[in-house]
Formats: sequence, C-alpha cells, structure tokens
Amino acid sequence: MKYGILIVSHSKDIAIGVKKLIEQAAPKLSITTAGGTDDGEIGSSLEKIQTAVEKNSGDEILAFYDLGSSKMNLEMMIEMTDKKIHKYDVALVEGAYAAATLAEIESPLETIEKTLEPLKIK
Repeated sequence: MKYGILIVSHSKDIAIGVKKLIEQAAPKLSITTAGGTDDGEIGSSLEKIQTAVEKNSGDEILAFYDLGSSKMNLEMMIEMTDKKIHKYDVALVEGAYAAATLAEIESPLETIEKTLEPLKIK
C-alpha cells in the first residue's frame, strides 16, 4: 500500500481510539500509533514514535498528532528516518479519518492534502 497512517497522541487511549475509528473506513491501510509516555502516562515518546514508524508498512506515512510535544517528537523522528513522512497540522480525528479514507482508495497525495486544507489548525 502506498500510504500508511501514523497517529501520535499524548494519550494511549486516544491514539488507539482514532486507529479503531479509521480502521472501519480504511481496513487495508497500515495504521500505527504512538500514544502516551514509555511508562504509560500522559505525554509523548520519541521511542514509541520510532517503533510506530518502523512497524508501519506504508511506502509513505501520513502522520497526525494532537499537542505540542507530540509534534516536536514527530518532527525529530522525521529528521532521523529515511522513510518519507508527511506531517499534517490538522484536527487529529477528522484529519486522520479523511486522509485514511482517501488513501484507502489510492487517491493521489495532492487530493489528500487538498481535502485536509480546511482542517488545518492555525
């Protein structure tokens, strides 16, 4: 599959919940999550993001996050990996869902990104 989805959240439950939601619309996609800290608390973990990137079988990854340190750790991961990761500053649930449904039907990246435009967080 060309695209995979990565969900990065401060909450393990939110990350898993978003994954379960979008799996209903995009069952063929590789969807991985990085939620919470390494010790199960609220926060972000670069190690969890790295593991989620490594486990994602998409040729390119469409990445979504919730809050500041999730964005910061995701940006660090983008610099550390050779995998092509597209990071989107959009509403987490709506953005990931919209991107997943379009990726499932193999829409071009330009179409996915145009659809995400109104969901941008400013």
